[in-house]
Amino acid sequence: MNKENSCCSVNRNRQSIQTRENIVQNKETLDKEIKFKEKMVYLSGGEFIMGTNDHEGSPEDGEGPARRMSVSPFYIDRHTVTNEEFMQFVQETGYKTEAEQFGWSFVFYHFVEKNKAKVIQQVPGTPWWLVVEEAYWYQPEGHGSTIDNRMDHPVIQVSWNDAIAFCDWAGKRLPTEAEWEFAARGGLEQKKYTWGDELTPNGKHQCNIWQGNFPYENTNEDGYIGTAPAQSFPTNGFGLYNVAGNVWEWCSDWFTNPTREIDLTESHNHTAKVMRGGSYLCHESYCNRYRVAARSSNTSDSSTGNIGFRCVSDV
Repeated sequence: MNKENSCCSVNRNRQSIQTRENIVQNKETLDKEIKFKEKMVYLSGGEFIMGTNDHEGSPEDGEGPARRMSVSPFYIDRHTVTNEEFMQFVQETGYKTEAEQFGWSFVFYHFVEKNKAKVIQQVPGTPWWLVVEEAYWYQPEGHGSTIDNRMDHPVIQVSWNDAIAFCDWAGKRLPTEAEWEFAARGGLEQKKYTWGDELTPNGKHQCNIWQGNFPYENTNEDGYIGTAPAQSFPTNGFGLYNVAGNVWEWCSDWFTNPTREIDLTESHNHTAKVMRGGSYLCHESYCNRYRVAARSSNTSDSSTGNIGFRCVSDV
């Protein structure tokens, strides 16, 4: 399996990036009325074994060693933030995402309409990622695309900074990586996936990932080529939807490797933030990061057609 992150996501690779990390740390934000709280699940926290020693793990990603961690009680969104919810945020605040400010974002080539969207370039080394002008959350594949029939799908084309801005408005925050994995495991211990050890138990698909020959043909066996609705497939043991596949989910943490003294953010100019869960582009032949211990990262200003987020709040 190729261990590069390029199938998972692609980044803007700016040299100087300002993050909005402090927004979620101030008391004013945390004291705001929590929006969409009825869509959250209470988790009592506690100890769990984080990471993996499994041979399918990626040591260079910092998945191992398996280690005992503890998290405090918290609330977590039952599903990723949807287009409908993000639209409410934009309508109330007038917020402009970073993709809108840059004037472009990354789109998987299958979804680009040649006569409508303007492709600026292919990404060197990963030609399935295209730089598309005017691609942003409201028209995720560029000019001529729409979310009209995807209001219940995860919002995409949102950067880590965009997610932080939404959290500030909603009175929430992004999960820590430990909180995310605790929630995703759903009470199971050291299982490969959020539902167990078999990818398709009894022949039934449990998540939205790539089937077929990546990146050329997706046979659509799970029912989806791109994103699926945020409430698709069976929930995990904690009642959470799509904590494997569909879209990558931003976490609050900087991307580090617990087995090393060095900080992996060095390769991203100290701007790499953790992403978890995998996406509809993951395939075992290239990137099997839909496993519950799998990790990836991207720069805080990057947005693509397969990155979204869910929020948490303190008790």
